Amino acid sequence: MKIGIDFGTSYSAAAAVIDGEVRTVRFGQERQFRTTVYFPEAVPDLDKFELDDAMEAEVEALVRSARAEQNRNPAQARRSDLELRRDAVRAVRRQWLERQVREARASAASLQNAVYGEEAVEAYLIEGFGNLVQSPKSMLGYQLAPHVRQTIVGIAGYILEHIRLNASQQFGANVRAAVLGRPVQFRSSMGAAGGDQALEILREAAAGAGFDEVDFLEEPVAAALGHHAQSAQRHRALVVDIGGGTSDITLAEVGGAQPPRVLGSWGIARGGVDVDLALSLSRFMPLFGKGATRVPAHHFVEAATVHDVIRQRDFQRRDAYRDVPAPFGPRLIALQDTGNTTRLSRAVEAAKVELSSRERNRAALDYIETGLFQEVLAPDLTAAAEGFLGFLTELLGEVSAQIDAPPQVVFLTGGMSRAPYVRAAVQRCFPDAQLVAGDPSLGVVSGLAFAALAGR
Repeated sequence: MKIGIDFGTSYSAAAAVIDGEVRTVRFGQERQFRTTVYFPEAVPDLDKFELDDAMEAEVEALVRSARAEQNRNPAQARRSDLELRRDAVRAVRRQWLERQVREARASAASLQNAVYGEEAVEAYLIEGFGNLVQSPKSMLGYQLAPHVRQTIVGIAGYILEHIRLNASQQFGANVRAAVLGRPVQFRSSMGAAGGDQALEILREAAAGAGFDEVDFLEEPVAAALGHHAQSAQRHRALVVDIGGGTSDITLAEVGGAQPPRVLGSWGIARGGVDVDLALSLSRFMPLFGKGATRVPAHHFVEAATVHDVIRQRDFQRRDAYRDVPAPFGPRLIALQDTGNTTRLSRAVEAAKVELSSRERNRAALDYIETGLFQEVLAPDLTAAAEGFLGFLTELLGEVSAQIDAPPQVVFLTGGMSRAPYVRAAVQRCFPDAQLVAGDPSLGVVSGLAFAALAGR
């Protein structure tokens, strides 16, 4: 059986077409789950490496062996004992890391030890230890050290296996094939190479999760397929899919008896998490001294970027705030406590969602300081969204300039399509098009399900 999987930055979903009807996979009572996983076991930490007696003996043995090899080959360039020891320690360190990774993966491999979605966040906050990984998709296109890459492959694999097993159980079939959605452009630090790496990681993860066959389809193209299935009349549609990490657009002819015809796709690696970050930095981080202390600005970015495990680790390990004047120093130290950056991130996201329909949000921050709160107003969200809207408007303008005729319909999907400021920006760029709101959560996965059906 082949299913469609929307492996999203913020939320993930899966579906299949059965008897002509799209049936979504249920995760508990929900049709999607937050792309977050919690392992009670911690991911191996390189900074915890220390030579014990056994490893020290192994280092000495390697040094003796290398020295003997040099003596047997007088023509070989001579290396000092210090250099030989340094290389031996590196070799022992690599072996130690490999053992740690194997042990961690073995202990976490049992799915009963892993928790997913909102329950993962709650478990992490309650337990106060272990490892919470949020939005692993946002890291796939970045330069990764080999051990970090291996960890990300494993985490993505656990999430995909969670999806596969749920689908197999609900559909009463052995699910071994899938069509995975992918953005037009991954978030990346390596350009096009980052996109290639992201697909390689997803292929490896899917294979480890038990999928024998995996195809990829651009997410806005998938959303166009879903819109096509619901459209009786042929028309020219611009599909705008705005999610947590990326914004993607596809122009297609859809509807009627003819198959859909994709005319072009565009995308940028910007999305809802960019608005979250801007809102956090502008309205919440001043409570911790941003703009009022000499704490470097990037410390606040590290604290606010919860989907980047490396930045989170860097922030939580800093021992730099004891001399920061009160109340900011004590607040920063409190923010470093396990789970508190996650709590703050949830407060920021809740403010973003609430301010899309209300004028005021009040976030309680008692976990930082008794009685501490932050009030955020609708104009604050408007200001925080300006940067993202600038990128989105530029993308929409590029699309408008490149297409030969305006669309009759603009079909909106993706979690950020709920935001009124996003809809207003799209309508300004295409004032004559009919704005159609698709399911923000399931517009992409429905199309992926149809693609899976066609690819059987």
